[in-house]
Amino acid sequence: MNLQPIALFGIGNQGKSPNVDAQQRKNLYVEVQQDAEKHVLTMYPTPGLVSFVNFGASPIRGLYEKGDVLYVAHKSTLYKVANNGEITVLGSLLTTAGRVGFSDNGTQIILVDGANGYIYNTVTLVFVRITDVDFPGADTVTFLNGRFIVNKPGTGQFFISASYDGLNWDALDFATAESDPDNLVRVISEQGQLVLYGEKTTEFWGDSGAQDFPYAKIGGSAIEWGLAARWSLTKFMDSLIFLRKNRLGQVQVCVQNGSNCQAVSTPEMDYNFSQYAAFSDVTGFAYMLSGHPFYQINFPTANVSWLYDGQSKSWSKIESGGGRHRSEIQSQLLGKSYASDYENGKLYRIAEGVYTDDGATIVREFTSRHVANGDYTHLSQLWLEMEAGVGLQTGQGNDPQLMMQVSRDGGHEWGAEVWRSFGPVGQYKARAVFNRIGRFRDGLFKFRVTDPVKTVFVAAWGRQA
Repeated sequence: MNLQPIALFGIGNQGKSPNVDAQQRKNLYVEVQQDAEKHVLTMYPTPGLVSFVNFGASPIRGLYEKGDVLYVAHKSTLYKVANNGEITVLGSLLTTAGRVGFSDNGTQIILVDGANGYIYNTVTLVFVRITDVDFPGADTVTFLNGRFIVNKPGTGQFFISASYDGLNWDALDFATAESDPDNLVRVISEQGQLVLYGEKTTEFWGDSGAQDFPYAKIGGSAIEWGLAARWSLTKFMDSLIFLRKNRLGQVQVCVQNGSNCQAVSTPEMDYNFSQYAAFSDVTGFAYMLSGHPFYQINFPTANVSWLYDGQSKSWSKIESGGGRHRSEIQSQLLGKSYASDYENGKLYRIAEGVYTDDGATIVREFTSRHVANGDYTHLSQLWLEMEAGVGLQTGQGNDPQLMMQVSRDGGHEWGAEVWRSFGPVGQYKARAVFNRIGRFRDGLFKFRVTDPVKTVFVAAWGRQA
C-alpha cells in the first residue's frame, strides 16, 4: 500500500485524561498557515539562551529598558547595561532581595522595592532615594498623564506623585479602589486608563481633569476577577495578559483589551494549572519571534513553565534541564529580547537559531494525536518528515537522532525507544523511517530530539500492512 498522510500533529494538550487528548509539546511551538505551500501545521524549535552579562550568584530583581540602556536591579545596587555589555553602577538600594517595579516619566526613572522608592535622573545622572515623608512605599508603579502612580502595600489605596516629579508626594493625593474591599495587587496604565488590579476585582480609572485629584473611577467597568499573581501581568501586543482568579478559586490566563477580558487558556490548561499548589509567586513575560507573540508563564512552586503562542492559539511546555525554564524577568533592548535567570545573576539574550540554553541541552519532544478509527490499525512503516541535513560538522549533533516511542493503549504505557537519524549535514533528502510499527486500536507516538540542531517537524506518513 502507498504511503498515506497521518494526522499526528495538533495544537491540543493533555488535561484530565490521556484517552481524550494526550498531546504534549516541549520546547516546540506550532505555526499554522492556511495558505502554506505544503502543510498547514508545522512545529518549530523555541529559542535558546545566550549568556550576555553575569551579576553573580543571586537572581536579578528587575529589568527596565530606556533608550539604548537596560537598567538592572541586582541585590542592593542599580546598574545600567549598554548594548555591548558594559556595566555601570548607578546607586544603592536599602533592600537586597525581592522583585522591584520600574517606570519613567521621560526624565526620571522610578524604582520601588516595597518600603522604598528611588529616582534616577537620566539628564543629571543623579540617583537618590525618595525621602518625602508622604511617599507611602510601593510594590508596583506606573505612569499616566504626567504622574507616577503607586499602590500602598497591604491596602486598597493608590497614591499619585506631583506632576513630572517622582520626588514629591502629598499625603492627601490618594484614592481607594472600592468596588470590593480587597487589597491592590498591581497598578498599570493601559490605553490611556489606569487599571487597578485587586485580589478579587479589577477597576478602571481615567483622567478627569480635576485640579485636586485628576483621576476618577469609570462607572460600570469593574470586573469580578482579580490578579492571581502580581508579576504574571505584562503587556501583550495591544493588550494585557495575566493569570486571573475568580471568587470561586478558578485561575485562568486571560488577555484583556480595555474592560474586555477573554480566557486564552483552554479547559485542559485550566485543569493543569489547578493541579499546582501556589500561584502568588507565578511570573510571566511576553516577546515576539518571527511573527509569533509569545507569553511565557512560570510556576516556580510546581517547577513548570508554559508558553502561549498568540499566532496559533496553542500552548507548549518550555523547559530547561527537565524543570521550569531558566528565564524569569524579560526586557527589550534595541530590538532584542533579554531575560534574567531565576536562580542566579545571569542575563541572557533570547535567541532564535540557538539550540542550547547557555550551552545546556534543550530536549525537544512532542506526543502525537490519537491514531484510532474504531478498529485495529496495522502500520508496517512510519515516515516522519523533518527539515533534514541540519547536522553539525563535528561533535554532538553531527548525525542528529530522532527517538520514537509507541503507546498502544491510549497513552498509559509506552514501548521502548527506537532511534533513527534525520540527516547529517547536507543530506537534505533524508527521512526518519521506522519499520514494523505493528498493530494497535488506539495508538500514540512520542518523538524526542536532544541534539543541538534545528528541529522542525513537517509531516508524518504511514504505510499500512
